[in-house]
Amino acid sequence: MTFNNNFLLAANFLEGLELKNVFLLVSFIVVFYLFMVRPQQRRQKEQRDFLDQLQKGVEVITIGGIHGRVHEVQDQLVVLEVDQKGTKITFSKNAVSIDASKKQNQSQNK
Repeated sequence: MTFNNNFLLAANFLEGLELKNVFLLVSFIVVFYLFMVRPQQRRQKEQRDFLDQLQKGVEVITIGGIHGRVHEVQDQLVVLEVDQKGTKITFSKNAVSIDASKKQNQSQNK
């Protein structure tokens, strides 16, 4: 008798999984993709393009907050001139912040 009751409970549960529940699950996945994954991919592409277009003389800020002017660009490295005396520091290209650099350049252009 207990086996039959458990079987009937399982059958009732499976009947409850209707098309609207599947639609709800799919809609959650789509919303998650549109609001979380897609914007992150866009930011990563902007960062990659920014780093690929770095050239000598551009004012940048690193993710550590160091301000400098690009002196030299190599494959994965960038050399920044950080003061008027000509002090140069080598960083990984990934250490250059696109957000801080854009904000600084916009404020200088105003």
